[in-house]
Amino acid sequence: MANIYYDKDASLDPIRSRKVAVVGYGSQGHAHALNLKDSGVDVRVGLPEASKSRQKAQGAGLKVLTVADAAREADVVMMLAPDEKQKKIYEEEIARHLGRGKALFFAHGFNIHYGQIKPPPEVDVILIAPKAPGHMVRRLYQTGQGTPALIAVHHDASGQAKQLGLSYARALGATRAALLETTFREETETDLFGEQTVLCGGVTSLVLAGFDTLVEAGYQPESAYFECLHELKLIVDMMYEGGLGWMRHSISDTAEYGDYTRGPRIVGDAVRTEMKRILRDIQTGVFAREWILENQAGRPVFDKLREEGRAHPIEEVGRRLREMMSWLRDAKKDSSEVQR
Repeated sequence: MANIYYDKDASLDPIRSRKVAVVGYGSQGHAHALNLKDSGVDVRVGLPEASKSRQKAQGAGLKVLTVADAAREADVVMMLAPDEKQKKIYEEEIARHLGRGKALFFAHGFNIHYGQIKPPPEVDVILIAPKAPGHMVRRLYQTGQGTPALIAVHHDASGQAKQLGLSYARALGATRAALLETTFREETETDLFGEQTVLCGGVTSLVLAGFDTLVEAGYQPESAYFECLHELKLIVDMMYEGGLGWMRHSISDTAEYGDYTRGPRIVGDAVRTEMKRILRDIQTGVFAREWILENQAGRPVFDKLREEGRAHPIEEVGRRLREMMSWLRDAKKDSSEVQR
């Protein structure tokens, strides 16, 4: 049985006694910085001088410094820059300011697990990984709720790393929901696997395949959009609220029968075999090396795939339909105010 922690298991005192630097002010960065500040923690945000987010962070009442100055001043440094930028930022701005008594935090284990960042042995290295986008981490905190998160200790130089991690998680609001203990390896590999095979890669490929199949068969693109993309949220919301059983209880018997009898024909043995291959690529570092080299080469494949995705007909159909739904326009406007 996994160790799960709640508010009663964590004290705010350890993190309140530290100076915390949050590196980055995107989706997660703004949530961490503001939640910690509202929990009584001494927070500063580390950003490059030219960052467009500096004014935004200052406008939210946060102290903003360069990354190097924030790392020099702080006892706890939380790395919330994009994975592909962390190694350079760490080596050029942070590494020289780490020493005994300091702690380096991450919200994703990629750079530690794959050896891109190698902190000195006298530094605590801790993971606090919320299981939600940053805007949700912030929104739930503000309403007195919290987002589940993961905690892992990679290196406990002080002997108090776990207690410090628990304290940080409580200030973030995670222990209001649930804080699951894991390892950097497990968090990294399961996170990548989930993104690639289910949450992002799997879902988008399934949506596009369904849309294309209906349109190629002569059905209206608008009908295909509603059936294969728009309604997906309704199904996922029911799964989120009560699992697969609640979703199946809520849909028609016709839909439920189709679920049982046709779903396994789509996700059959070939898909499961490919999932195992993808997992193996993650476990062996094949994917990590591919992604690191892609960034070093200037992202030619990534940029090409991104443009192809944006050009797919489902995007134009969706844009037109969503423009007629005022609540979706408003939600998009609200979320776009937080820079990713």
